[in-house]
Amino acid sequence: MDSQVMKGGVGVENPILEPEKTITGYALLTYAWVLALSTWGGMVNYLSKIRMGHIARFNITELIGDMFISGFTGVLTFWMCEAAGFNELTTAVFVGISGHMGARMIGKFEKLMSRKFDIPEDSTAVTVSKKDGTPGVF
Repeated sequence: MDSQVMKGGVGVENPILEPEKTITGYALLTYAWVLALSTWGGMVNYLSKIRMGHIARFNITELIGDMFISGFTGVLTFWMCEAAGFNELTTAVFVGISGHMGARMIGKFEKLMSRKFDIPEDSTAVTVSKKDGTPGVF
């Protein structure tokens, strides 16, 4: 009864006392459309790379990798949109765009977090040395 308000003797849900959303509180169908939309964006990005000549020929391994990255960025974007209180259509647009951006979107998230928490941006960059092939930080 805490989340309800009495109105004319009938308990009505109080919109001010909404239950807090958690990542496990969304329906499976919600995550299904988020993943479908974001991986679709990743597939469109992959096909446009082929069309522009950035990729010489079709490579199933690269396509699957792009789709996994796109799904990941789509879910992150969904959670950010939910936390910001965006409506469903705006969220869907952002999920599709971030899925299309894929790894570039992760880079944008990384820059945003670096600025927010005052972390030098290059402190998380990892590179591989051309001489000995060992990873290092620039």
